[in-house]
Amino acid sequence: MLMTGSGPIDAERAFAREARARRRAAMMRRLRRERADFGRLEVLEASRSRRAAAELARGTREIPLGAIRGTLEPSRATLFDRCFRPASAARSRWQRVWLAAQRGNPLPPIAVVPVGDGYAVRDGHHRVSVARARAALTIDAVVDAL
Repeated sequence: MLMTGSGPIDAERAFAREARARRRAAMMRRLRRERADFGRLEVLEASRSRRAAAELARGTREIPLGAIRGTLEPSRATLFDRCFRPASAARSRWQRVWLAAQRGNPLPPIAVVPVGDGYAVRDGHHRVSVARARAALTIDAVVDAL
């Protein structure tokens, strides 16, 4: 993406690109006649995470963004799709996080819980979405058990 040098304009363009990709993916799912809930962010159960949490070390570390499988919060599942592309309701916060990342401000680590072979986000959905939009491979996370 070509940067203009104006943070707010670049943030708006980045959000528009991600929202457009979300709408395009939804349209493709409809054309392929897939189930409506196929593209939604998966809400994972806390009971599945307890067993996996005992196996993995807890603490702050970098985790691959591709290992994030879903969320623990049903309210956030409507704001993001399976690929963490934002809905229009997430616009203002998403753009603020994008601007902070663009300016190089340190963002706090996200909070995740191990689930199966991946992770479920407890806190930091917008930071995950922005990191994916910026083509990051990893993100700092606090890995915790419930």
